[in-house]
Amino acid sequence: MVEVTRSTALGVVGASELFQFLRDGAPRTRSALAQATGLARSTIAARVDELMELGLVTPVADAVSTGGRPPSQFALNPAARVVLAADFGASHASLAVTDLAGTVLAERSEALDIADGPVRVLGWLVETGRALMAEIGRDRTDLAAIGIGVPGPVEHATGRPVNPPIMPGWDRFDVPGWVQQHLEVPVLVDNDVNIMALGERQVAWPRTDHLMFVKVATGIGSGIVSGGALQRGAQGIAGDIGHVQVARGAEAACHCGNRGCLEALASGPAIARALRERGLDAVTGRDVVDLVKRGDLTAVQAVRQAGRDIGEVLTACVSLVNPSVIVIGGSMAQAGEQLIAGIREIVYTRSMPLATAHLQVVQSAAPENAGVLGASMLAIQHVLSPEGVDALAAR
Repeated sequence: MVEVTRSTALGVVGASELFQFLRDGAPRTRSALAQATGLARSTIAARVDELMELGLVTPVADAVSTGGRPPSQFALNPAARVVLAADFGASHASLAVTDLAGTVLAERSEALDIADGPVRVLGWLVETGRALMAEIGRDRTDLAAIGIGVPGPVEHATGRPVNPPIMPGWDRFDVPGWVQQHLEVPVLVDNDVNIMALGERQVAWPRTDHLMFVKVATGIGSGIVSGGALQRGAQGIAGDIGHVQVARGAEAACHCGNRGCLEALASGPAIARALRERGLDAVTGRDVVDLVKRGDLTAVQAVRQAGRDIGEVLTACVSLVNPSVIVIGGSMAQAGEQLIAGIREIVYTRSMPLATAHLQVVQSAAPENAGVLGASMLAIQHVLSPEGVDALAAR
């Protein structure tokens, strides 16, 4: 059989496939790689050399010897390349440069209105990304990919937002294409809740294969990890629970055009509106959180009821996808136990006992940076995939 080399496609016995055994960062010897892959030692040696030329793997401390000279070990070199990770919210933007292990090397956050439009917002990404890379002494050749999270539905196959309610001017805008005019690397785009699910799992639940991340903020949505993989559905909107109808709010108008949506009842602005109707000074979700922290009983009761409404929808989710962890994040999660207590009250009462026997409903462990870390994971997963390694070899 003719061996595949770097001068041709790196096929099933190529370096890109071999790299999949090393991308977890655990050191392995050539012998261990040969045993795991079934490839000849000479093939393994050639492929390891190719990966070392790319900088993706590096020798590490020798393994324990059973006699004679200890065999050399090899592992992922996180410093080989960097990625840009952007998390855009309704009124904020965060950008980080990370290595291939997701370690943040430089970051910046600013107030930025997503309604300013894609050219303004993505222009900030390009300009700030270049500045951050210069700050840490990395140039464009070190950049391997860009991950972007946006606060609206995204068609995963194209990276284009589709009918995003709070993103005027973004509908079907070619986000990857525009960014690649300025930074010629792969650009991965997803909705912000999906990337937050990836980030939360990376930070707090790396061994949990069944997880839901629920963001409660200006809107409400969820990211679903099942079988260890992010589930996007056919068009990329799996987990869009904010527009599931809740019986209690049948008359509540939602910006999507329907009535009774969960988001119209339990989002930060919806709770603030309900409190204003009761004479309290609350305009935003932040105002609601401040009232709860000051112990205002009316605000506490409103947030607890919002938790119950969210719990009603999550009860159906528990039956449908059977997560072992539900993580509550977003700005309204800062109201603390009041929101989560309402969610738990309904989920644990109405779900089947087998589904809730070991189910945890918890607050986010990475409330400030889950989005950036998730965007980083989105980019890194592409870079370290067989296709991504092949692309680096071609460059």
